Amino acid sequence: MDTTATYRCALITGASSGLGEEYARQLAPACKVMVLVARRGDLLEDLSRQLAQTSPDTQIHCISADLTDSNERAGLFEMLRARALEPDLLVNNAGMGDYGSFTGADWPKLDAMLQVNITALTHLCHALLPSMIAQGRGGIINVSSLASALPMPNFAVYAASKAYVTSFSDALRMELSGLGIPVLAVCPGPVHTNFGKVAMRGNNLDKLPSREGFYTSREQVVSDSIKALYANKARVYPGWKIALLAAGISILPMAVLRTLLTNRGAEV
Repeated sequence: MDTTATYRCALITGASSGLGEEYARQLAPACKVMVLVARRGDLLEDLSRQLAQTSPDTQIHCISADLTDSNERAGLFEMLRARALEPDLLVNNAGMGDYGSFTGADWPKLDAMLQVNITALTHLCHALLPSMIAQGRGGIINVSSLASALPMPNFAVYAASKAYVTSFSDALRMELSGLGIPVLAVCPGPVHTNFGKVAMRGNNLDKLPSREGFYTSREQVVSDSIKALYANKARVYPGWKIALLAAGISILPMAVLRTLLTNRGAEV
């Protein structure tokens, strides 16, 4: 990463752990100011102290907010205005999953997932884009998933929510063409984070039923996506195995995919 400040102010959601934490670490040297957003304020403060050591020239702001709550999103925007912070890079990383049959799902969990994966992501783009357009610069990274390319049994709502993210990112990118504000959809396969533990229901499993060989490190996911943003790409499938798998999915007829997924469930 070039240590020259590329962005005046980056805002990263879900920054307390996993990919969000890694985005903060890798982007900090390229940002004058960084806003870290997550529910767990104590973890944000820990990360802020670490970044102060590794990127002392970057000013860090920590904002604790539950993005599933519209009132807390409004509070986040008010805090940004109060601190005169105008992000020119938005990393919509916050998200959650739910693994299991649709009919066996707990509705409050599904609702929370839709709120953070779709509503909050869209709301943040809508709230922050006018300032980017006024500045004549900016960038948006929306973390989607390889699952966005597939109708996935036992992962139906999550996969559908990520299909929205990928489609929305593509459309927004086209709307902003020529304004100097690239929009990137990041579509990783399985990654070792707390995502699987949260997605699983009422059992001792802490990871999804994915093949270990398809896992990509969080460092590579973030590094590949930052490079893709700088290269003004529309989508990135981090890691060569996931990129190859995505290419294969794109050429298979949907009838074949339905048969394969029906037989194997959501396993990648």
